[in-house]
Amino acid sequence: MDKVHRHNLKHDKFVEQVGHTVEYATDHRSQVIKWGGIGLAAIVIAVGGYLIFGHQATGRAEDLSAALRVQDAQIGPANASEFVQSFPTPAEKTAAVSKALTSVMEKYPSKREGLIARFYLGVLYADQGKLLEAENFWKPITESGDADYASQAKLSLAQLYDTQGRGADAEKLLRSIVDHPTIMVSKEQAIIALAHALARTKPEEARKLLEPLRTERSAVSRMAITALGELSQK
Repeated sequence: MDKVHRHNLKHDKFVEQVGHTVEYATDHRSQVIKWGGIGLAAIVIAVGGYLIFGHQATGRAEDLSAALRVQDAQIGPANASEFVQSFPTPAEKTAAVSKALTSVMEKYPSKREGLIARFYLGVLYADQGKLLEAENFWKPITESGDADYASQAKLSLAQLYDTQGRGADAEKLLRSIVDHPTIMVSKEQAIIALAHALARTKPEEARKLLEPLRTERSAVSRMAITALGELSQK
């Protein structure tokens, strides 16, 4: 088998794994809602963004791809597939995921692959309820020179702060995204997140932010209408 064909097979399988992650997030909507978009939804965004930017077949990309396959591993009996790993217990999988992502983060600390690995580690800890650890992983990304992933880290960090009652910190991060949206986090997405953060302390401002989005494209409109409905119940 020639080198190009082998690479294409690897790339196709990687794309397939991303598809599985998207489907998983869709099928486990309650888990996504639990974190206000941090956990599985953030993973989908991170992987999707990685593909959007069209990385070449470099060692960095291959290392990250291998780490993401560990993230997609199943729990249960050993699987014969080259691309779908399995672990006997959730604890063993978590340890393996942490090790794989940490390796990529430390190997490429200033590269986009390293930032993606760092972002995933934050997600891993947030989903375990280890919020301080998650914050420590995400904060350096918000301060990095990569505006796209900085915006995603800001969004996740703001949602984490919101769950902790740190409204002012969440508001500051979200307003910065509203002012400087990226391909990873649109202005509309940031506005809706900001409205959620303001709902308890500044409900009228939150409503003013959401009202203009009612007539936006369908997905944004639905999110805005849902948020307005939640706001009216507070």
